[in-house]
Amino acid sequence: MALRSIHKGAFADIAVDQALHHSNFTTLDRRFLTELVYGTTRRQRTLDALIDQFAKKKASQQPPDLRLILHLGLYQLRYLSQIPPSAAVNTTVDLAKQNGFAGLTGFVNGVLRQYLRSSETGDPLRLPTDPVERLGTLHSLPDWIVQVWVDQFGAEETDRLCAWMNQPPQIDLRVNTLRASVDQVQAAMTSAGVEVSRIPHLPQALRLPPSAGAIQNLPGYQEGWWIVQDSSAQLVAYLVDPQPGETIVDACAAPGGKTMHLAELMGDRGTVWACDRTPSRLKKLQQNVDRLGLQSIQVQVGDSRNLPHFTGKCERVLIDSPCSGLGTLNRHADARWRQTPDSVQDLSQLQQELLAAAASWTAPQGVIVYSTCTLHPLENESVIQKFLNLHQNWRIDRPEAASPTAPFVTEAGWIKVLPHQHRMDGFFMVRLKRQDV
Repeated sequence: MALRSIHKGAFADIAVDQALHHSNFTTLDRRFLTELVYGTTRRQRTLDALIDQFAKKKASQQPPDLRLILHLGLYQLRYLSQIPPSAAVNTTVDLAKQNGFAGLTGFVNGVLRQYLRSSETGDPLRLPTDPVERLGTLHSLPDWIVQVWVDQFGAEETDRLCAWMNQPPQIDLRVNTLRASVDQVQAAMTSAGVEVSRIPHLPQALRLPPSAGAIQNLPGYQEGWWIVQDSSAQLVAYLVDPQPGETIVDACAAPGGKTMHLAELMGDRGTVWACDRTPSRLKKLQQNVDRLGLQSIQVQVGDSRNLPHFTGKCERVLIDSPCSGLGTLNRHADARWRQTPDSVQDLSQLQQELLAAAASWTAPQGVIVYSTCTLHPLENESVIQKFLNLHQNWRIDRPEAASPTAPFVTEAGWIKVLPHQHRMDGFFMVRLKRQDV
């Protein structure tokens, strides 16, 4: 069972891929399995609250796998309107039998039936009175994440942000304008029955409809006309603003979407160094580079905190830093349960070290763009403030008014993309410029 693998530490996407790889499911069944695994992983806290509310047996008396089975049944009853309630109850009871819980089928049936009866007069979920716990239980997020967002945005805005994080992720494309125009790709998609849409402020972006089908089967994939990349991630390369002939380092490059965008914006003239300490991730990057037909990208295996041969040689550096990913929780179903306040502290330290190393790579008047896909001040504003306090010859460099990033600039000069407002992944980015006398 894919859910069992996740609870034992496997990543959700890997668990789903493995389950589908060893099955002969129809396309409809594959979609249903994917929805159940990702959905129950996202909604785990809410589903646990319902089980605790309706179960006569305490959590300590319930086998862990039985609780996973209850998750599946309650998820269908609460969140999937296309599944008849009787079918959801019966299949969940059968699943309990098949997994060695024949003696507990009455318990499973009782929990689900009681939920259904209570639902007839409204939402039966009992919520805590504490505002942070209330949002965490309702939207199935750890209290510490909710608290971080409430401190930044207030309770009402956090409510909307949390709700967004439980919506199915959108899939955006970035057109490789060295091989095709946006109009050309859109026309090819329309001819294939795929109605893509343009995205404001992003000249190379197209958004796929939910029914687009397998990515590799869409028009232009094999020809390298486009690559999958969320809209907010596309903003990063525009903020770097690479120029033809420059030497640029992408310090944390894999899986490579931003690396390739930099090369495209430079007209594939100059050098973009794609650095990552994991060779397997760089192999995947190289495959996409070959598919898009880019020549200016060079691969460098290594830890970007210790690559002294770049010292003083780069016009621009991009640090798309490892982070907690709190801006992409809808895209990574299990990330909300993997990260902790301690892991955020560790990531913040790594981010500061990467930024300090990058400062030594730049030539006079050089530029660093720092970006994350998180919405945690400790990994964003705090990292930048600490860097500027220690490096007096660096300043925040606001983008030009004509830049696609300009509509997202804050008063402080950095860029913050909020998913529930901008309909993109949550991102933070800032451009820093070296001030040489």
